[in-house]
Amino acid sequence: HVQLHESGPGLVKPSQTLSLTCAVSGASITTNNSDWNWIRQSPGKAPERIGSIWYTGRTYYSPSLKSRSSISRDTSTNQVTLHLNSVTPEDTAVYYCVSILGDGVEYWGKGTLVTVSS
Repeated sequence: HVQLHESGPGLVKPSQTLSLTCAVSGASITTNNSDWNWIRQSPGKAPERIGSIWYTGRTYYSPSLKSRSSISRDTSTNQVTLHLNSVTPEDTAVYYCVSILGDGVEYWGKGTLVTVSS
């Protein structure tokens, strides 16, 4: 059973970098044909994909966030990390870690609320 747990600061000041970690259990982030995603949902808006990292280490970023985002992984700790720099209040959202394994099944973390405010 795959479990994902997001963690990071709940409050970030404007212009700073938001850093979140997704701790994965029940599956390896190098499992064949798996991908590991960051998705966010701001109040009153549809979920937005930020980017992904595949089991190979290849990454994808949403064009709208590509210039500010970075996704990396630590295979020794089985964790995936998101960095989003130069944040503004518009980046306030619940951030989710989502995995899609080779069989197509999605697993979602519970999400973590990040508020950008001075």
